[in-house]
Amino acid sequence: MASTTVTVGSSVGLHARPAALIAEAVGAAGVPVTIAVVGGDPVDAGSALMIMTLGAAQGAEVVITSDDQPTLDKIAELVASDLDA
Repeated sequence: MASTTVTVGSSVGLHARPAALIAEAVGAAGVPVTIAVVGGDPVDAGSALMIMTLGAAQGAEVVITSDDQPTLDKIAELVASDLDA
């Protein structure tokens, strides 16, 4: 599986709205994606609730993993964006 480390860009961190947008994109891609804070256990990135349990604030580093490189790139871009702007 490919993975990449990304810095959370949303001003509120991976809270409700950003988590929902990320989970929606994972669901639309139809491939498994996990997300974890660096050094933490990975969770299903297709679940907004699981993403919120990470407690990842703005500036936190998270690791995104997927077998599908285009999906990995898209989710990494979303995580790095300020989705609350």
